[in-house]
Amino acid sequence: MKLSDELTWRGFVNQTTLKNIKELDNASLTFYWGVDPSAPSMTIGHLAMAMMVRHFVSHGHKAVLLVGGATGMIGDPDGKNEERTLKTTEEINDNKKAIALQYEQVFGGLEFKLVDNYEWFKGLDYLRFLREIGKHVPMRQMLGREFVQERLKDNGGGISYAEFSYSLIQGYDFLHLFREMGVTLQVAGSDQWGNSIAGVDLIRRMTGKQAHVWTAPLIINKLTGKKFGKSEEGALWLDPELTSPFKFYQFWLNVDDAGVEDYLKIYTTLTQSEVQSIMNRFKSNPGERLAQKSLAYEATKITHGLEQAETQSKISVSLFSRNFQGFSASDFKLLERELPFMEVGEGIVITEVLVETGLASSKSDARQLISDGAITSSQRVDLTSSETVLQKKDSLNGYIVIFKGKKYPALIKVK
Repeated sequence: MKLSDELTWRGFVNQTTLKNIKELDNASLTFYWGVDPSAPSMTIGHLAMAMMVRHFVSHGHKAVLLVGGATGMIGDPDGKNEERTLKTTEEINDNKKAIALQYEQVFGGLEFKLVDNYEWFKGLDYLRFLREIGKHVPMRQMLGREFVQERLKDNGGGISYAEFSYSLIQGYDFLHLFREMGVTLQVAGSDQWGNSIAGVDLIRRMTGKQAHVWTAPLIINKLTGKKFGKSEEGALWLDPELTSPFKFYQFWLNVDDAGVEDYLKIYTTLTQSEVQSIMNRFKSNPGERLAQKSLAYEATKITHGLEQAETQSKISVSLFSRNFQGFSASDFKLLERELPFMEVGEGIVITEVLVETGLASSKSDARQLISDGAITSSQRVDLTSSETVLQKKDSLNGYIVIFKGKKYPALIKVK
């Protein structure tokens, strides 16, 4: 499949300055994509764009991946109602290192050049920048940006000169990479269209040559109509310390049926025939949730590696089947931070466990749940009585998993 067809099929086509997207099929372009270190990790919003970048590279184009050490010192104001709180230099440096490592993981096996725009901004004289760059940027263009207009309204949050200048800084990035590395294309999400066009315009004014922009649409949840990518806890991070591989895997496992095919196209490298095969089986038996399982496995493999994908798949299958016979003590240990967890002594009454783990709101609620048959156990402990006590002999490697209904497990370690 040619790149233009691949991008179209996967849903990565939005706005572009290219006259014909088929131009991507017959050339080897050098392009760039950048992430600002405004947080210590990328999110699955970034991951969607990273997956698009992977397809560009896989089809023979050369990638320059930018970590915005300079732009991160200001922060992109687009989409923000008020001024950002500036990050410290130490925070920015730590975030840059973290994002660079995530590039290595997500683009593992693919060639790319890593750059930091702080390297060409740190020695740039302010007056020289105004004379050589600022002179070529019309104020009408900058004032015309929608977010600027919103911030300048009477009820707007206002905008500082620093944030107002952000698009100029990013525009210079494109010019610098055009001159120094032969970059002729910037790829980005649709929210970066204005900043990207600033670079195209600057290159045209200063060199008389043409550069281009390619943007992908934001990923939308079809059921809610809102931007896709957040869980109940907030953003889904690629950093395992911010979003554990378990929570990451479970997020994908629980996406809605309406959007799962789109997410398979965006967040995996599965081919068109592979996706079609999965969806055919999924539609014939939605309850098996093959599409979600495939998505969770592939997205976790790309983000956290094959070993974590295998581990999380094993955990997921065990939680679904309520069969933990293959689990070692170390496997259960991984779950201690993921599920409601309680360490107890032998002889504790089940109603107390249900309340302490949050599966029941009170002991009377616990008794009612037990009476209704809503409480079960992985070890087939008899939980038909509210007087049941937990014994170590009933555990597996010292652990018992208790369930409320089908979706709410808790992990108990019996000493």
